[in-house]
Amino acid sequence: MAMQFSVRVYKGERYFVARVPGLGITTQGATKDEARRNLREAIQTHLEAMADYAMEHGKVAIEKGQLVPAE
Repeated sequence: MAMQFSVRVYKGERYFVARVPGLGITTQGATKDEARRNLREAIQTHLEAMADYAMEHGKVAIEKGQLVPAE
């Protein structure tokens, strides 16, 4: 299953700002490409932290390499 999020990249006062409002993630970069790369890394870190939290609290488990609801 692929996840899709709306992404907004715009020129701020000094830097390009990249946001994913649905995840509450904002980052920046000196160029659009740098802002996008930083955003990709921030999304990955955020989703990994969410998965870790869910596993620690018994909400999901890993089965065959994928997250599944815990029994």
